[in-house]
Amino acid sequence: MDDSIPDEEESLLEFPCEFPIKAMGKAGPELEAAVLAIMNRHVPDLGEGAVKTRASRNGNYLSITVTIQAKSRDQLDAIYMELTSCEHTVFVL
Repeated sequence: MDDSIPDEEESLLEFPCEFPIKAMGKAGPELEAAVLAIMNRHVPDLGEGAVKTRASRNGNYLSITVTIQAKSRDQLDAIYMELTSCEHTVFVL
């Protein structure tokens, strides 16, 4: 049985493609600044309207969805690795 991660040829995604990435964490300016800094490192040409935020019901948490034009599986993997290791994010989808 082969447990390896599929490479781009076997991926269900066809690149380039529009891809939403959602990061959630404690509400505050640090979360938004950290997520945007990470995204800008990997996607320097974020389009207008690419970022949407939504506060939780009580305002304690914030979700930030950034829709990008993904160029490769490697790009997405790098973004997810950096977002999940960020001290300000609690969850990344």
